[in-house]
Amino acid sequence: MEDSLKVYVLLTDTGTIFTRLIKLFTKVPLNHASIALDSSLEEVYSFGRKCPKNPWIGGFVREDVRGELFEGATCAVFYCKVDRESFARMKSRIEEIKRNEHQYKYNLLGLFGILLKKRIRRERAYFCTQFVAAMLEENGISVSAKPSELTTPYDFEQTNALRTMYRGSLRTYIARQREDMHIAAK
Repeated sequence: MEDSLKVYVLLTDTGTIFTRLIKLFTKVPLNHASIALDSSLEEVYSFGRKCPKNPWIGGFVREDVRGELFEGATCAVFYCKVDRESFARMKSRIEEIKRNEHQYKYNLLGLFGILLKKRIRRERAYFCTQFVAAMLEENGISVSAKPSELTTPYDFEQTNALRTMYRGSLRTYIARQREDMHIAAK
């Protein structure tokens, strides 16, 4: 793709009680999805915890992957190439949600929809994988034949639309990115 940029999908396991509970149902190791607009993960967005210590208060979040919640996280980083227009649309859509974040909710009911294999649509409400899949779908990148309301972390791992960049410790990934940026700056 000529004149393309990359968009990143970050899957994580923070090891919290809430993620362990989700893992009981999904049976997969990585259960939280975020979208990032840069490889160094400075701009990472998702629907998740508004307060790191309370999993029940959720909504749109700009995630601090260097913060306490992600301290011991394992992860997988994927990417796909998009044209400049698609990248600009994604960035614009994220900015629009950020400006109006008080109008958006965490779609806890939607998680039950995944268990029941039934779409539960709620206006301005997302859970993490639904949000990431919708952001990609709005720009012509299909993660799965399933609608975004039924997309799971496993779908991101299995899709041909994304390329695997890294698997392992999130801290190690961030350190490597910092090193690579330092080397590139020389």
